[in-house]
Amino acid sequence: MPAPALRDQVEICMFDQYGTLVDMQGGLVEVATPYLRAKGWAGDPNAFVTWWRRTHFENSMIDALLCRGHTAYREIGERAVDHVLNRAGIAHTDAEVAALVGAIERLRPFPEIPAALEKLRARYKLVILSNGDPDMLEAARAHHGLDVDRVISVAAAGAFKPHVATYVTAARAMGVALDRVLFVANHEFDCVGAKSAGMRTAFIDRRRRPFGRGPHQPDVIVANMTELAALLG
Repeated sequence: MPAPALRDQVEICMFDQYGTLVDMQGGLVEVATPYLRAKGWAGDPNAFVTWWRRTHFENSMIDALLCRGHTAYREIGERAVDHVLNRAGIAHTDAEVAALVGAIERLRPFPEIPAALEKLRARYKLVILSNGDPDMLEAARAHHGLDVDRVISVAAAGAFKPHVATYVTAARAMGVALDRVLFVANHEFDCVGAKSAGMRTAFIDRRRRPFGRGPHQPDVIVANMTELAALLG
C-alpha cells in the first residue's frame, strides 16, 4: 500500500516490544556473557541467547495451540532458559534462571526509537502489544523510557501472538477497527498474524532478511524505525 494511503487510513501505530522497540538479542547477550564465562562455558553467548529465544518462542506457540489456558511469559521463559542450560551442560539454580529471565525487564531501546516515536506521535496514537506479562511490561517502562499511550499484554487475550485473539483484543481495547491499526514488528510471524487478523502491517527488516512468501504480506518494509517515521510522519 502506498504511504499516502497508509497515512490517511491509520489511526494507531501498534508495536511489538521485544526485538522491535527494545534490543532483546543485544541486551540479553550482554547479560548472558559474564554469566556463561563465570560458569566456564566456552561457547558463543550470542548463539546461547538465540537458542534461548527460539526455545521460548516454540514453547509459547505450543502453549497457545494447546488451548489449556494461558501460561505466563515469565514461566515460559524460565522453562526455556532451564532447558537450554541443561542442553549446554551448565549447572545452575532456579534463582540464576529467574535472574536471566528478569533481565528482559531492563532491556534498552534501539538508538533510533525515541526520536522515531516522537515523530509518529504527532500524527498517531502509539500502543505496545507484547507477549510479555503485565507486570514485566510495567517494570520495563522505567528502563526503556518510551512514551506511548498504552501498553497491552496478550494476557488480556489469553494467548500469545500470533493468535488472532491478541490483535482483536488490542484493537477492541483501543476502540478502533482493525484496519485502522498499523502493526509494526521486527518479526515476520507477528506481521503475518496482525495482517491475517485485519491490521495493516510494517515489517522492520533490521536483520536484512527477505520476508517469506505467503498471502499476508506487509504493507510496507523498512530498514528501521527512522525510515518508517519519515514515511508516515
